[in-house]
Amino acid sequence: MNPNYYVVIMAGGIGSRFWPYSRNNQPKQFLDVLNTGQSLLQMTANRFRDICPVENIYIVTNTTYVPLVKAQLPELADDQILAEPVRRNTAPCVAYAAYKIKQKNPRAAMVVAPSDHAIFHETEFIQTVEKSLQEAEKGDKLITLGIRPNRPETGYGYIQYIKEPGATFKKVKTFTEKPQLELAKTFLDSGDFVWNAGIFIWSASAIVEAFEKHLPELAEIFDDCPDCYYSPKEDEFIRSAYSQSKNISIDYGIMEKAENVYVVLADFGWSDLGSWASLHEIRNKDENNNAVDANAILFEANDCMIKSDQDHLVVVQGLQGYLVAQCDDVILICKKDDEARFREYVNEVKTQKGEKFL
Repeated sequence: MNPNYYVVIMAGGIGSRFWPYSRNNQPKQFLDVLNTGQSLLQMTANRFRDICPVENIYIVTNTTYVPLVKAQLPELADDQILAEPVRRNTAPCVAYAAYKIKQKNPRAAMVVAPSDHAIFHETEFIQTVEKSLQEAEKGDKLITLGIRPNRPETGYGYIQYIKEPGATFKKVKTFTEKPQLELAKTFLDSGDFVWNAGIFIWSASAIVEAFEKHLPELAEIFDDCPDCYYSPKEDEFIRSAYSQSKNISIDYGIMEKAENVYVVLADFGWSDLGSWASLHEIRNKDENNNAVDANAILFEANDCMIKSDQDHLVVVQGLQGYLVAQCDDVILICKKDDEARFREYVNEVKTQKGEKFL
């Protein structure tokens, strides 16, 4: 096990597209979404235990969720839980982790991964990550994992790569975020686009250099006090850093601009679990394509997702392509695939009913 390998797990989101199952006080990464006996965060952390020592696993989360992280991953030291005082998207999140890890180990190579993805072929996944870490150690490549698409999916970002026969690490040409259906079909037919898994591998030095070049204001902020990391000054320094940081994603801020971005084509049974529709896709389904995690009776229902606790009986008739979710004090009935509207629902609930139901 290489002591220079590190894993950074991003676990600060609120999972609004999974509302009302995912709530402000316990977002989806802390829930047992797949009924495995482990939360998504625990599954993600355990996935990397064969790649790096446990002391090299870092969790970046919101300050509010630090107690949840400690409860679910008690083996982590306080220095391994990076608490963001406010949400500023993924670029400040990555900067915080990269500058902190580089301060401790300038030779570090890092994996940056979301906490809420499902990986069904973990052996293949680990092999792909280890191969990428070995490549990242050699130079300044910024590596991302690309999933071979099997359908024209509009909910994922796409990566176009330059075809190089025999090359494991292929030069990235373009990124495209969540295209319309016709464009997604074109991407699928072309054969040189893959889904963007949002999992990155690079050396700490390479990503710091990328920040200095493409997001110099963030680089200046997080490099302002190197000695503050791993010290009692860190919390105060990070509060100040985040108050100055703009809201920007690592994809937009660096990956779409850098010239040293490469993609590894992979197929390890991946789902980003970003929505009820994605959960429906990977669940076992009945003969009418309904995924049922409830005490339920269905009549003439097709392509539905039913979620409820076992204390309630759910009877559904005549629905097609719907989500019926009873979670604590909220019941949601809506079109399953209309992902764009879930944030609208959450915002409207907040406006009309306050924070209680969020």
